[in-house]
Amino acid sequence: MVEPIYVPVLPARRDAWDAYARLEFGIRRRIAPLWTVVPRIGPERTRGVRPVPNPDTDHAELRRWLTSRVDNLIKAMEGLTGWVDAGHVESNLDASAAALWQVATRSRLRLVTGPERDPAHHRYAADLAFLSGRGLGIRVLLDDPPDRPLLTDLLNLIDRLCLPPSRLDLILDAGPVADGGDSGKRALAALDLLGALVPWRTTVLTSGAFPRTLEHLDAQPTRVIQRHDWQLYRSVRAARLESLNSVVYGDYSVEHAFSANIPSSRRPGPPWGLLRYTAPDGFLVARAPTRGSDRAARVRAMACWIVESGAFRGTDGTDGTDGNALSEGERWLHACAYGDGPDGSGNAETWIRVGHTQHMNFVVHQLSGAEWGRTGAERGPNNVTEMGP
Repeated sequence: MVEPIYVPVLPARRDAWDAYARLEFGIRRRIAPLWTVVPRIGPERTRGVRPVPNPDTDHAELRRWLTSRVDNLIKAMEGLTGWVDAGHVESNLDASAAALWQVATRSRLRLVTGPERDPAHHRYAADLAFLSGRGLGIRVLLDDPPDRPLLTDLLNLIDRLCLPPSRLDLILDAGPVADGGDSGKRALAALDLLGALVPWRTTVLTSGAFPRTLEHLDAQPTRVIQRHDWQLYRSVRAARLESLNSVVYGDYSVEHAFSANIPSSRRPGPPWGLLRYTAPDGFLVARAPTRGSDRAARVRAMACWIVESGAFRGTDGTDGTDGNALSEGERWLHACAYGDGPDGSGNAETWIRVGHTQHMNFVVHQLSGAEWGRTGAERGPNNVTEMGP
């Protein structure tokens, strides 16, 4: 049986689930996404904090919106495994119950809870996890160094869930990282303190390096940003060789770690978006306009910058890579760069979908030890912990 080796933390939005669905099935089998249900309305949520009072009080509309969103996730997953974190909407239990029931009964997705959440929601998630037979994910936010109170909270949560460790996944979420220093120390401390607490079914370490904002884009529309999330994982591997095959790599793909805290209903965005491409140790980012008379030509120029960089993996394996290892992302970027006219230059949603597709595809090959020709991707572990049904 082929087991997942990569956990991308993705917002439950159309661009992300379409990106996942467009991957080759063999690649998707190696991926277990953690889908975070975004808020429907209201202000941006603060990570780990439930807004009081709840800004979403239209239960009928939330029920309709959430059920449709879960339907799309289940369809995109095609029976494969992963997690769904409904923390932003689970406090409206009357409105969210039908959608969470769908997750438990119509998919192989597992629900997620966390120590900071309401005990009533712990109990409901545990009941659905017991019903499904697939267990539950526990997402622990590592915004501060792990300490004894967090350990106590986690032990109390395990007691309340009444599920054996063989049905529990530990998701250590370091959130946004801008370097490997303090984040690496927190991750190692969490693995030592929490990872050894019980024999977890799966242990995931995830973090996100894609920046929330980029300064001076007018003067510098293209740049390369370090993949500190990948560097964090490599540093943890080097420090804990004995844990090499027991910690699953996770990241936030090509979005900022707070992206899923932003409601789905938003005002029109800025007059530009970002083309994104993943190299072994960095992100290639190019600003592209979303409107204007010369929009398409400027978008194509930005795609050209990516395609003509040394990091681009080609479209058919002629650059020394395995052509079967390339994704729709490479093919779209190449067609955009060398196309003509306004058609095929995409929009902001297309660009982020393409970014997710190429990123997830590349990371799977990076982790499985594929050779990427001149990009020199590092060999990684060939397998990790058993995910199970």
